[in-house]
Formats: sequence, structure tokens, C-alpha cells
Amino acid sequence: MLLYIDPGTGSMIFTIVLSLLSVSFFFLQKVRLKIKSLIGRGGLSVQGTDHMPYVIFSDSKRYWNVFKPICDEFERRKIKVYYWTASGDDPALQSEYKYVISEYIGGINKASARLNVMNAGICISTTPGLDVYQWKRSRSAGWYVHIMHGIYDVTSYRMFGLDYYDAVLTTGQFQVDQIRKLEQRRNDPVKDIEIVGLTYLDTMKARYEEAGNEKHDRLTILLAPSWGESSILCRYGAGIIESLLNTGYRLIIRPHPQSMTSDKEIIEPLLKQYPDDDNISWNFDDDNFDALSSSDLMISDFSGVFFDYAFVFGRPVIYADTSFDKAPYDAAWLDEPMWVFEVLPKIGIPLKKEDFGRMKEVIDRAVNSEDLKRNLEEIRSSAWMHPGESAKLIVDYAVRKYQEHQKKDEESEVEVK
Repeated sequence: MLLYIDPGTGSMIFTIVLSLLSVSFFFLQKVRLKIKSLIGRGGLSVQGTDHMPYVIFSDSKRYWNVFKPICDEFERRKIKVYYWTASGDDPALQSEYKYVISEYIGGINKASARLNVMNAGICISTTPGLDVYQWKRSRSAGWYVHIMHGIYDVTSYRMFGLDYYDAVLTTGQFQVDQIRKLEQRRNDPVKDIEIVGLTYLDTMKARYEEAGNEKHDRLTILLAPSWGESSILCRYGAGIIESLLNTGYRLIIRPHPQSMTSDKEIIEPLLKQYPDDDNISWNFDDDNFDALSSSDLMISDFSGVFFDYAFVFGRPVIYADTSFDKAPYDAAWLDEPMWVFEVLPKIGIPLKKEDFGRMKEVIDRAVNSEDLKRNLEEIRSSAWMHPGESAKLIVDYAVRKYQEHQKKDEESEVEVK
């Protein structure tokens, strides 16, 4: 009979084993450095021969659009950076850089083991949960930097998603405010925070300006839900698809990438029930640009893609009225409503289940509203700051922090001597 280990126990066992391996590694590393120090008759900094000044870690290939502009900027400055990915088919692995060293370090468990003992000055990542799940802080790493990879609530991360990062680089002031409130509420150490904008929106904006504003012969609706129990397709399923097809407008459905893992039992029956034809198409491209540019209006729930669409393309949005359970998220620590739910009524039109019978009327109202367009300009300027400058500001920050840490190390060595 096979023994069953539940996921929680399995994760705990993995963490214990990983911790024991990490302790052993650092003990042997300490012995090695001590011997080297005695032989060399001089002081040693924490930087060994395998020290990497800058490491970028990506847990999925879908974040390459966030990291590519940063890698391009490191390359332009001729600064060596190590790009570690947990996706074997990450596009970075096929990129021809001279100063960006790309490497597949295994799936998330194997990658965590490697990250937990890395010798790095600055580690940049979009992955939340540092020191919460398998990924632990390495004793040989100096400074962990989290980059926000969308315009959304910081509090929409699972509990303690950013607590153990040293710094967070945000898109706008609202994210700074949320981090500070969480720090005060939980009595956390104050993080280093800078507003740097958003790399992939800079790229998307440049692509859109180059392509021009494409006119469509037929009004096209993009249904772009988030994932999980509160998302549109999980809540309304075939109901919302039928109501959209009944408008006579063309429909593109682009599920969140995570849906094919977390909501597979919902998505697969809908794919069979509504196959591609002249009125409907499903989009699963890694790059969402074509789906966004090919549509005239977006319908979603609480997904950050709302703001990609509205801010870059300047087109209207409709947000489905799905209740959002804050319990598993950092938002549960704060009393005020989430930013996304305060802002959406200003740039979009709500859609309730009872509106499904008059969907065409709701869509036409959103397309023709001048008030929504005016509100959009104001919110865009505060939520997406430094457009066109994000990659430069991120690399500026990383270089400055590394130089600060180098200076501190040098001063400490002088004091020891």
C-alpha cells in the first residue's frame, strides 16, 4: 500500500530537508573561507570567488516581458547580471546577450534550493513569499528587491507576500501607501521603496504608438478574467459568454494563464462548449498585445490587466460584480477598500448578473462615455508614474544599492583590521 502524505505535510518536510541542507552548506562554506583567510593572511569579505553582484530571478517565463527591458538596460550599460529562471522554455534562454548570463535553475523546488544558498549582492524578483514558502533568504545575499509587475493592489498578494523583502519598487504612490500601512499594522521593519513605473507597460506603449490605433470593422469585446473562485468564468461560466454572444459583437476570451492550472475544471468544458468560430475565439498567447489591440472594450473582474488596457490603449472597460474574499490576502489586514475597487467605478462601468439580458446597452454606454475618458487621464498619471523610464530607474537603483553595500563592506573590513 502506498503511503499518502498531504500537501501541507509534504511542504513542511521539504522545508525541513532544505533547511538542513542549507545549514550544512553554510557550515562548509564558513570552513572553506576560514581556511582561505588563514592561508591568505588577510581579511575576507562575504564576497567569494563565485559572488554575483546582480541576480534576477523569475519563477515563470510569463514575466519575461517585465525583465527583458531591465536585462536590455544592464546590457546597454555593459554590467554583468545573472538571470535565473524556473522555466525551461523562458525566452531569456534564447537571447543573445553578452553581459546577461541566463540560466535555467530547475523547477520551483530545485530553484529554491539554489536561491537559498546563492552568493549575490542584489537579488531582483517579482516573486512574492520570500522567507514564507520554500524560497528562503540566503545568508550570502545582500539585498532583496521586489518589483511590482502590474498596476494592482500590493495587498492582493497572499499573506506576508512582501514582508521579508528589503525593498519594493512600485508603479505609483497608491502602492507605497499600502505597503506603509501594512508595515504599521504588523509592526514590520520599514522597507526601502521607490516609484519606478512599469517596464512592460513602457514596452507596450511603444509598440502601440508604432502600430497605430487600429480600427475594427466589427466591435470586438475582450473577456479577460482573473483566476480563482472570485473570477468571472468561475462565478458565471457559460452565462456571461452567452450574453456577450447575443450582442452580435465579436468576442475574444483570454483566460488568466494561471486558470489552466487552478481553474482547469471550469475552463476545459467551456472550451468544448464554445469552440472558435467567426463570433468567438480563445486566446492563450504568452504575449497579450494582439488580444488587447484587437479589441474595442474589455470586460474583466479584479485583474490588473484592466489598467494595462485602459492606460496604454485608452479604451473603455466593464468590470463584473464579483464578490472578493480578502481573507487569504494582505488586504484582510486593512479596513479600507482595495484600491482597484475604488478606482474601477471611475474608469469603467459595473456589470451585474441582472444586466446580462441588456449586455449590448451596457457595452454601448461604456464605449460612448466621455466622463470615463476624463477620469482615466487623472488616474493614469498617479498610478503609472515615470512612463518610458522604468528600466533605467530600476537599474539605477540596483547599481546604487550595490555600491552602497560595497562601501559598507569595505568600511567594515577596515574596522576589523
